[in-house]
Amino acid sequence: MAKKNIPYDQKYYDPEIECMPRPELEKLQLERLQAMVKYAYENTVYYKRSFDEAGVKPEDITSLADIEKFPFIDKKTERETQHVGGFFGEMCSVPEEDVVFMATSSGSTGVPTVSPFTQEDFDLWQSTEARLFWQAGMRPNDRYVHGLNFALYVGGPDVMGAQELGALAIWVGAVPSDRLLFVLKQYQPTVIWTSPSYAWALGEKAKEKGFDPREDFSIHTIIVAGEPGGSISSTREAIEDLWGAKVVDFFGLSDIYGACAAMCEAKDGLHIVEDQILVETVDPRTGEVLEPGSVGELTYTTLMKKARPMIRFRSGDIGYVSTDKCECGRTLARIHVTGRKDEMFIVGAVNVFPSDVEYVVRASKGLTGEYSIRVYDENYTTRYEVSVERAFGSEEPYAEVAKRVEAALKAHCGVRPAKVIVYDAGKLGTSSAHKASRFVDERTQK
Repeated sequence: MAKKNIPYDQKYYDPEIECMPRPELEKLQLERLQAMVKYAYENTVYYKRSFDEAGVKPEDITSLADIEKFPFIDKKTERETQHVGGFFGEMCSVPEEDVVFMATSSGSTGVPTVSPFTQEDFDLWQSTEARLFWQAGMRPNDRYVHGLNFALYVGGPDVMGAQELGALAIWVGAVPSDRLLFVLKQYQPTVIWTSPSYAWALGEKAKEKGFDPREDFSIHTIIVAGEPGGSISSTREAIEDLWGAKVVDFFGLSDIYGACAAMCEAKDGLHIVEDQILVETVDPRTGEVLEPGSVGELTYTTLMKKARPMIRFRSGDIGYVSTDKCECGRTLARIHVTGRKDEMFIVGAVNVFPSDVEYVVRASKGLTGEYSIRVYDENYTTRYEVSVERAFGSEEPYAEVAKRVEAALKAHCGVRPAKVIVYDAGKLGTSSAHKASRFVDERTQK
């Protein structure tokens, strides 16, 4: 049911959950964790086998820390078990006839993985989306454009969360820029969800078409996801300046929900829905659990999703968790994703993430904001080069642009690139209709 009876100026959609004292929240998490581990053991072929092989049983969970005793899973686990013994495989805990929706991962790093949902899962998911939309500033009197791909993408159905909140939902999906600009002009929506790269590209496209994104449209909030840009201050601020709207970062996993965490007005990390997801940070190499605030691989356990429980899922995302109370008043922990484990590269003993490069490029004046990174081996050493574009109409010499970008990268990342290649505006070829691919890894030894 749409919660249209909530006063529009009410800060929290569900204050009982969002502001629950940590001791009470952790008690709730423990109860749900114990139930979920028992459920997974009793209802899935995979978890029974996995737990038995590891010598653990559901009764071993007497505290949240006891989850450390249980084995990890990852994308490889999903790929090896899906379609084994049934359509949804050995990790699925319900018969196929109980599954009402499925999404898949992009498959960009391997075979796409399938994510099943029961009706109960689906309804809980959309109620969660409504909560995160409210946190982002959406209200029932908003007109919301859902600019995400509907084709098997787990973010597609999230439009229904906006409807549950009570907003007018405009199901646009992934359409050509000209069509989306028509929608923005004709229907004057106030909120849109897309990727950071496309939010930037769409604003530039609007200017090419003679529109002023700040004046000719009514957008006050841009929700972004799928790329790290929304949590990179220089990228976020550039998009906000272009549109005259605030940018709110969302984080989701096809393995769980379309959005599992979202930024609040403090813009200091993304509040994760801890009433439904237990988050750990582990050492990417050893799997050792790290203290909150330590940088490591973010690992998730679902506490309520029934169709396919995810127990200690290693996401491949590198980041850290803040458990201190946020200035917004919410007590739910915040995740800070800083990069991908499979995209981090080491140059001269310095860890570099593509997000580090993006921060520099988006913060540098005289550039379009488009970039690409090439990482390669040379004389048994890892090197990287960065390609950028001069701003439209810029006559700054290419060598001067390269020199100042090199210096900025050295200052921010701690290591200078082997080369900075400068293109004219629009010539780099990274501008994407929705999700940009900017990282090229040519290393033979990693």
